[in-house]
Amino acid sequence: MQDRTTANNLTAKSNGERVSAGVLYVVATPIGNSGDVSARAIETLSAVDLVACEDTRRTGALLAAHRIRTPMLSYFEHNEDRRIPEIIERLRNSERVALVTDAGTPAISDPGFRLVRAAHHEAIEVRAVPGASAIIAALSIAGIPTDRFAFEGFLPARPGALRAALEALRAEPRTMVFYEAARRLGETLTAMGEFFGPDREAAVVREITKIYEESIRGTLGELAARYTTDTALGELTLVVAGASETVVVSRAGAITVEMLVEAGLSVRDASAIIARAEGSSRREVYQRALRARDEKTRT
Repeated sequence: MQDRTTANNLTAKSNGERVSAGVLYVVATPIGNSGDVSARAIETLSAVDLVACEDTRRTGALLAAHRIRTPMLSYFEHNEDRRIPEIIERLRNSERVALVTDAGTPAISDPGFRLVRAAHHEAIEVRAVPGASAIIAALSIAGIPTDRFAFEGFLPARPGALRAALEALRAEPRTMVFYEAARRLGETLTAMGEFFGPDREAAVVREITKIYEESIRGTLGELAARYTTDTALGELTLVVAGASETVVVSRAGAITVEMLVEAGLSVRDASAIIARAEGSSRREVYQRALRARDEKTRT
């Protein structure tokens, strides 16, 4: 049952009532199986004044399937700068806006973070309508420790940057979750086997919640051999076990920002990788790298 506050904020638009302040709802949608949409998501999408969506055609199909006629506005990576002020202005005017992406939870390796942050900066209320997430779904069925994990999103495509990123993650003790394109899976698994060791436990979760869903477990070496010869199809989530304590201790302090920059990363991106590996602040690592570069220039 919905809480009373949410129900009040979702007063049906047909009765002409308006809430006193705008609310941004971050609404998760199915990642494959249409049956995964929640009753609360349907109610929210029906009651808001606007749905900001990554692709109006895909979201339009979802809305039509549930007889929802809420107006839509395209909001995606390449029009964020233009759309954010427009959406924020509507929220200031007490409108209720639902943010959705093509699939899953907005702002998780999808557009949305900048809008959510802008809403917070304007003291606009932001509420989650949770649901499907490929990250959590893959972790739940991979059979790899889930007590601590790190989501790394998509790895860099360029070989030098890919190798640098994997080198920085070599001693990561937490289970790691990655998104990967099917055409690159064999190459990525091979590189992971080189840096993490071919015996590291991993799982490839493919087409999760869809008709051809499958979860293939094995070592990185075994999975690399399989997907180097067999082309994977569909959308993939890759779950990789964390490093053993021996590896963590032996690799501590072995990589620097300078090494990653030499491999092709920017100072900012390299600092982010080192910060994750050290468990420190990205700003602290970035400033440290700038000081080291200035000192090197002076000498």
